[in-house]
Amino acid sequence: MKKELAIAVKAAVEGGAAIMEIYAKDDLGVEYKQDQSPLTLADKKCNDVINSYLIRTVHPIISEENRQLEFEERKDWDTCWIVDPLDGTKEFVKRNGEFTVNIALVQNGKPLLGVIYVPDTKELYVADVVENKAGKFTLDEHEVIIEDLDLDKNRIGPKNTDTELVRVVGSRSHMNEATETFVSSLSEVYEKVDIVSKGSSLKFCLVAEGKADVYPRFAPTMEWDTAAGQAICEAVGLQVISKETDQPLLYNKENLLNPWFIVK
Repeated sequence: MKKELAIAVKAAVEGGAAIMEIYAKDDLGVEYKQDQSPLTLADKKCNDVINSYLIRTVHPIISEENRQLEFEERKDWDTCWIVDPLDGTKEFVKRNGEFTVNIALVQNGKPLLGVIYVPDTKELYVADVVENKAGKFTLDEHEVIIEDLDLDKNRIGPKNTDTELVRVVGSRSHMNEATETFVSSLSEVYEKVDIVSKGSSLKFCLVAEGKADVYPRFAPTMEWDTAAGQAICEAVGLQVISKETDQPLLYNKENLLNPWFIVK
């Protein structure tokens, strides 16, 4: 396993342990950003842990909770980390367990590796895009032995062979018009369309594991929301396609906002 992947795994798992220390408390330390999205003490604590690992490497870091650098400062980065220390903060505040730690390494805009850790269930998703391998592991505690992470033995991948059923990742309670139109178009091709709901980057994991078939995201996301999930999906042969370019999403762009996309 690459040195960078081992570092990312340890950073994600230890960051997840820091999140769970806050999760166990009555006061989650919730603040609100200018866009009214929630920020908790757990976001900050996890970010500090992850930074303490990643700064040991030669690669710069783009993190949701770090100060955002202007593109002029980032444009010559050929390789960099992209981090969301707590993806699904709203799920964290709701205490439903569907929140993750996301770490990806990208080169020339494309994911090389990805790690998604689910602190509440201790589930760990690891992807090496270069080797086309992704695996899922369940830890006993918030501890990891890198040598035990055998991507061949614990390999994941899409498995649906039912040509009459398509499972779409989305919200059961509300969808925007563009997503509803997309789902309706699938109804013309498949006999049955099921909606599968999940929070945070676990949406990518559902498709990568074969528990869903397609994930349309026709709403705003940032690069740190998707980089690790895209790495996991690409490692199992799936694509995360921009609706603007019909090409895979790219990273360390001038604007860190993603276009709409489809995972399939």
